[in-house]
Amino acid sequence: MTTTVANQIRDLQSMPTAQLADRYAELFGKPPRIRHKAFLVRRCVWRIQEIALGGLPERAKARLEELIAQIDTPLRDPKPQRPRATQRSDARAPMVGTTLIRRWHDQEIRVEVRDNGFEWNGALYKSLSAVAKAITGASWNGRLFFGLTQRRAGA
Repeated sequence: MTTTVANQIRDLQSMPTAQLADRYAELFGKPPRIRHKAFLVRRCVWRIQEIALGGLPERAKARLEELIAQIDTPLRDPKPQRPRATQRSDARAPMVGTTLIRRWHDQEIRVEVRDNGFEWNGALYKSLSAVAKAITGASWNGRLFFGLTQRRAGA
C-alpha cells in the first residue's frame, strides 16, 4: 500500500530518533552521520519528495557539476593557521605598533600592539587581559597589568 507524501511526512514528525535513522538509511542507502532529530526529519522529507516528485533535471545537474568544477577550493590548508584575534574597538587601547614592556618574575615581557590584537611570544590575543592571563595563569585586568591604568583608591 502506498501512502501519500503528506502522510509519510506526518509520520516522520512523530518518529523517535532511532526510527528516523533507520528510515534515513532506507531512503539514502547508508546510515546517517548525524543523529539529530530535526536534521534527520529535514533530510528524509527532502528525499521522500525527491523520489515522489522527481529530482533535478539532468540539464540542471550537469550545470551544477560544471560550476562545482570551476571552484578552486583546496581540500585542506597546507599549513594550519593560528586563530586570528578580532578587531579591537576600545578607544583606550594603545596605538598600533606600540610595544608594551613589563617585568614579571625576573623576565621582561614584550607585547606588540597589532591592528587585529596583541602579539606575545608569536601568538595573537584579542585583548590585553588575555595576554596577562597567558603570562600569569590568573585573571588580570590587562590595562592594569601593563600599567596603562591605575587601581582606584578604596577598591
